[in-house]
Amino acid sequence: MSVSRGEPVGRGRHVAIVVARFHEHVTAKLLEGAQAGLRAHGVADDAMDVAWVPGAFEIPLVAERMAATGMYDALICLGAVIRGETAHFDLVAAEAARGVAEVARATGIPVIFEVLATETLAQAEARAGGAHGNKGWDAATAAVEMASLLDDLPKLEE
Repeated sequence: MSVSRGEPVGRGRHVAIVVARFHEHVTAKLLEGAQAGLRAHGVADDAMDVAWVPGAFEIPLVAERMAATGMYDALICLGAVIRGETAHFDLVAAEAARGVAEVARATGIPVIFEVLATETLAQAEARAGGAHGNKGWDAATAAVEMASLLDDLPKLEE
């Protein structure tokens, strides 16, 4: 039996972070958490690239462009979509998730989805360095673990 499990080791890895400006007081904290998590796992500051986009809906396009360069071992996508009075919440959250998943499958690069989809601003703040920790840090750990795991798995034939 073969068991593969990624290790959270980022030394020598290059990671891109795509972060939405909408609800920037939340997403900036997610970014801080992701960068701190990457550093803690050994990713050098000069091996982290950050691209800011207007909102969560725009994340997949920029993630796709960055992944296609072949420069990155993993990407992290950060945003916050907070329910309002219209169906906009459902549309944006679902399309951001679908788009990010498509980028990962199309490129074979780990693309971590950490777009908070919460009912309230307080819930988002609790997950961006508040009572529920920082999901940006969790995304950083997932990114380096997935990059490590993919390194250990058999390569796909081209």
